[in-house]
Amino acid sequence: MEHFVRRIARCASFIATALMLAGAPAHAASPLLDDTVDLTGTFIFLGANVPGLVIAVVRNGESVVHGFGETTKGNGKVPDGDTLMRIGSITKVFSGAALASMVADGKVGFTDRLQDKLGWNVTIPELDHKPITLIDLATHTSGLPREPAVKSIGKGTITAMGTKEDYIASLKPDVQLFPAGTGMSYSNFGYDLLAQALANSAGEPYEDTLRKRVLAPAGLKDTIFNLRPGDRERAMQGHGFDGAPLPFIETPPMVQGAGGLYSTGNDMVRWLRWHLDRFATTDAEMRLMDHAVYVERDGLNPVVGLDEAGRMDAMGLGWVVMRPEGDRPLILQKTGGLQGEFSYVAFAPARGIGVFASINQFSVGGFDAMAKGVNKLITELAPR
Repeated sequence: MEHFVRRIARCASFIATALMLAGAPAHAASPLLDDTVDLTGTFIFLGANVPGLVIAVVRNGESVVHGFGETTKGNGKVPDGDTLMRIGSITKVFSGAALASMVADGKVGFTDRLQDKLGWNVTIPELDHKPITLIDLATHTSGLPREPAVKSIGKGTITAMGTKEDYIASLKPDVQLFPAGTGMSYSNFGYDLLAQALANSAGEPYEDTLRKRVLAPAGLKDTIFNLRPGDRERAMQGHGFDGAPLPFIETPPMVQGAGGLYSTGNDMVRWLRWHLDRFATTDAEMRLMDHAVYVERDGLNPVVGLDEAGRMDAMGLGWVVMRPEGDRPLILQKTGGLQGEFSYVAFAPARGIGVFASINQFSVGGFDAMAKGVNKLITELAPR
């Protein structure tokens, strides 16, 4: 505890300065940014009461990654920028980027019907003559339930995730909760189907499509679905709600659209840099599509499962859009939780600021502390 008290005392004097110099040129504020992130991370870590935390920040081209606590409870190893973490449903915004890339190339269209792109021998359900489209899947407006009805669960894999046959069996005529496009309900099922439709349209496994179109161009070498030989030594281990460590598990191919990716603080810095380089000519159309708003909350019924880290005002391609409020700028954000790890990524595209954070224990209070701390940090660094 004394260590963190010292960190707080060392950083506290920078709070007012951080607010005054938030608009200062890049490079001029490097020590300030480092101390500000250190202070924020300290408060999040203490408030979360979890074994470990990683926080990574990009601001006007500068970046910093800080680790706190331990990668596994009791091992004494402090996480850093190369620590691998399971980012769960943050995987969805990578899938959204893959969709944007393929639309930009003319491989698929946002309003293409899932029926025409999935390539499976199954009839996709359709309520009120409103077909499910790719943009419906990407914005959680398909009407599909949160999860498919899975019967076969492989040992050592993510629970409640099954085979292609399970997904086909789940696409029964009455599966939709509402007609496509009329409501919004968070759906892992929908994102898994989106990835399968993109893979079919690309004529290759989805993992290959994601790597070629999104991960490799952004320089993400440690953003992967399954640990490689030697990766276990630098991986953060998740812990359950009871604090017990959870095993490392494989990511089945069928769930690669909705979740399962690992990443590192350094890779998430690269990913945020890609998003914040909004005037770059490379990938310009893809980035523009990826940051666009596609569905407004107003008029939708129901709206379920999208307000965990702040009120969802609109949806992008997996990105939850939070409109400016008070001093807080417009933010695009996404949460993730899988196998004992909660993560959160958020950025203000017009302000050059992005933050990623991850904790290695399932904790409602810990997640709340992390999300509020990240949103507050963005607000402090980009006052309106």
